[in-house]
Amino acid sequence: MKGPWTILLAAFVGVFASFASVFIFTYSIFLKPLSAEFGWSRTAMSGGFAIAALTVAFASPLIGRLVDRFGSRAVIVPSATAFGLAFGSLSLLTPNLAHFYGVLFVMGVVGNGTTQLAFSRAVVRAFDGRRGMALAVMMAGTGIGSMVMPALAQAGIDRYGWRITFQLFGVMILLLSVPLTLWLIPHEPASAVASRHTGARAALRSHLFWNFVAAFFLMSLAVNASLAHLAPLFTDRGYSPATAALAASTLGGATLGGRLLTGWLLDKWRASGVSSILFACGAAGLLGLAVDGSGALAFVSVALIGIGMGAEADVIPYLISRHFDIGSFSELYGVSFSAFALAGAIGPMAMGRAFDVAGSYNPVLLAFSGAALLAALLIGRAAARRGVVSPAPAL
Repeated sequence: MKGPWTILLAAFVGVFASFASVFIFTYSIFLKPLSAEFGWSRTAMSGGFAIAALTVAFASPLIGRLVDRFGSRAVIVPSATAFGLAFGSLSLLTPNLAHFYGVLFVMGVVGNGTTQLAFSRAVVRAFDGRRGMALAVMMAGTGIGSMVMPALAQAGIDRYGWRITFQLFGVMILLLSVPLTLWLIPHEPASAVASRHTGARAALRSHLFWNFVAAFFLMSLAVNASLAHLAPLFTDRGYSPATAALAASTLGGATLGGRLLTGWLLDKWRASGVSSILFACGAAGLLGLAVDGSGALAFVSVALIGIGMGAEADVIPYLISRHFDIGSFSELYGVSFSAFALAGAIGPMAMGRAFDVAGSYNPVLLAFSGAALLAALLIGRAAARRGVVSPAPAL
C-alpha cells in the first residue's frame, strides 16, 4: 500500500543509501588510503570531490525538471542503479587520475537522482500540515547515513582494504534503494509542461528566490569544505584515524539531530528565525575549529557544524515548497541545489589549496565561518517574507 508513511519510509531508506550519504560522507575516509596508494596530492583528491560536486550542480536543474515531469520513481530507479554500479567500480581504480575523475563525473551526473532532490516531491505531495517534520524524517536518512557510513568505511578499509570496501558499498546501494522505490513510491503520470514552466519562470524572476539561493550557496561553501577535509584535519592535529572517523560520525549524528530539530521547529515557529539561528550554529562551529581545534571543543565545534548542515538540508525544500508554486517544486529545488553543489565544489578545493600552500586549515576556516554567518543573516531576512510567488494568470 502506497500511503504517506510508506512513501516516507522509502524516502528515508533511499536517502540513507544515496549519493549524499555514501559518497559525500565517506570521501574523507577514502582520501588518505587512495593518496597513499597512488601518490595523489590533497589538491588532486579535492579535485575529484569538486568534479562530482560540479557535475551535480549542473545536472540538478535537469534532474529536478525530470522529476516534475515524470515523477520521483521514474528518476530514482535508473539513477540509483547507475550510482551503485559506479561506486562499486571504484574498486578497479588505477594510478591514472583521469580514471578516478571519470567515475566521479558519472556519479555526479546521476547523484541527485538518488537524493532528497528526487524523493522530496513525493514527500511534499503526501504531507502538508506536518511537512516540516516529514521532510526532516526523510533527511534523517542522510543524517543516519552520515553517522554510520564513515565508520563502516573505516572498518571496511581496516579489515578488507579499500577496494573490497568500495564493492560492498556498491552492493548495499543497489539492494537498499531500488527495491523499496519500486515497491513504495507511487507512479505519477507525466505532468503538463506549460503550467510547470510558468511557475518556474515566476520564481526565477523573483528577488526572494535568489536571496534564498545566495544563502544556500554561502552555507554550503562553509560546511562542505570542512566535511570533505574533516578526517585529515583531525589526523593532522595528532588524532588517530579511528578518532577522525569518530569525528565524522559525530558530524553525522549532529546533522541528524539538526534535521529533526529543524523539522519540528519549522512546523511550530516562523521559518525565518529558525533558519537564521541554526545557520549561526554552523558559523560558531567553524570558528571553534579555527580558534582551538583540540580536545572537547573540537567535537563540540563539529557538532555545531552538523547542526547547521542539518538545518540547511531541511530549510531548502521547506522554504521552496511554502513560497513558490508546488508544480515547479523539483525544478526550483534543482536550481537551488545547483548553488549548493557548486559551493560544495569550491569549498573543498579552497580548503585543500590552503593546506597545500600554508600547511594549515585555520585561515580558511575563519573565512568560512564568516560566510556561514552572512548566510544566517540572509536567510533570516528573506524567509521573513510572507506569501507565495505565483505565476501570472493566463490572459
